[in-house]
Amino acid sequence: MHPAISVVFFTTATGAGYGLLALLGVLGGLGYVEPGFWFGLVSMALALGLIVAGLLSSTGHLGRPERAWRAFSQWRSSWLSREGVASVATFIPAALFGIGWAVLGRSGGWVAVAGLLAAAGAVATVCATGMIYASLKPIAQWHSRYTLPAYLVFAAMTGAVLLNALLQGFGRGSTSVLACAGLATLAGWGWKLATWRHNDRLELPTSANAATGLAGGTVRSIEWPHTEENYVLKEMGFRIARKHSARLRRITQILAFAAAAVLLAIAFLLPWPVAAAMASVLAALLQFAGTLVERWLFFAEAKHTVTLYYGR
Repeated sequence: MHPAISVVFFTTATGAGYGLLALLGVLGGLGYVEPGFWFGLVSMALALGLIVAGLLSSTGHLGRPERAWRAFSQWRSSWLSREGVASVATFIPAALFGIGWAVLGRSGGWVAVAGLLAAAGAVATVCATGMIYASLKPIAQWHSRYTLPAYLVFAAMTGAVLLNALLQGFGRGSTSVLACAGLATLAGWGWKLATWRHNDRLELPTSANAATGLAGGTVRSIEWPHTEENYVLKEMGFRIARKHSARLRRITQILAFAAAAVLLAIAFLLPWPVAAAMASVLAALLQFAGTLVERWLFFAEAKHTVTLYYGR
């Protein structure tokens, strides 16, 4: 058993894509980032490409991908359905903004309105994604005040680092964007450390007695209720050794936060645009890799209460 790679990539790619789209919509639409055909085309292609790649990868997590469209009908009660509706709705203002800002080279007016709507849709989609996990009460590591803000912080962090890499790569470096990318990386690091500290201190049920509330003896399962592992055990019953968890946490901190922050600081201090661009692009690549590890841990360290009924 291991966390599904499709969901790990989905949450990482869409978070970065929506973060970049939101920043482009606000900064580009209001004229803080000047329009340009190639810069705008590559930026929008990267943002939308990450989003589409993430959404497509999520279908690989479904038992019947051809029925994915049915999830849209449950938006009144399901955060998964709300995420799907918001993600599709966001493409409309995003496409209008891309045409106006990247192709026509305009900002302000209707382009600004489309950009702001695209940014709002991106934020709403990320919130819905975070709430899918934060709303699951049987998983204490997810059902906390840290989960939803973490999705927003990580989207802003990865989006800002990507935007800085694009600006530096096209020779349009902005010290303000670079500084914000560095601060967002430090904020993401701090929030992740706080989340881990909270999860490590959780008082979780440790036996079938605690899970069932029965006392006066030892509760044990005579046999499993089914002959093969089900969805919950595959996705939320993963067991990871403490030493492996600690090692992966160090890798996450090095790649997603420490290395990225150092490279951004180097880019900020270097007087040579080419070197600053190389450092910024490397920071974005390392951070994306580190975020993939962090997402894998997010799922691997989660423990569904139902696993106690199986003697785990």
